[in-house]
Amino acid sequence: MYSKAEASQIRQSFWTTFGRYIAPHPSAEGVKVNWLNYKTGVKHVYFRMHADNHLASIGIEITHPDPGVQELFFLQFTELKTMLGSLMEENWEWKLHTTDAHGQSISRIYKEITPVNVFDREDWPALISFLKPRLIALDEFWTDAKYSFDSLK
Repeated sequence: MYSKAEASQIRQSFWTTFGRYIAPHPSAEGVKVNWLNYKTGVKHVYFRMHADNHLASIGIEITHPDPGVQELFFLQFTELKTMLGSLMEENWEWKLHTTDAHGQSISRIYKEITPVNVFDREDWPALISFLKPRLIALDEFWTDAKYSFDSLK
């Protein structure tokens, strides 16, 4: 077991390493982007990555506090499901009105891998190989898809 401080340091080290691997890649629009803190430009819509001692995930999270509005965002993403699937070249999980780690209502579109462990440096290449191409593909998807959300801003 790791202390809280040790676990925090290892996680921080992983995300720094991941950031170094992905930093040289420009966005689909050819500009420099902060990949680890990706800005969608749409309030309550986030691209989130997660890695712990069991799994890693990447996905789109819709966090609007109004369940009806959250569902509207989710339905708009379902209209774009074919485009997302063709860019990802795989099927993702779609969850309307689930909860996050803090008990807040969210909707998610995501992909996970197991078993991986962010605390095992030998798993870092697998984690990076999982996250990097999907984040780049999400950016490519969002380059066209973001305009579909203008009326929901």
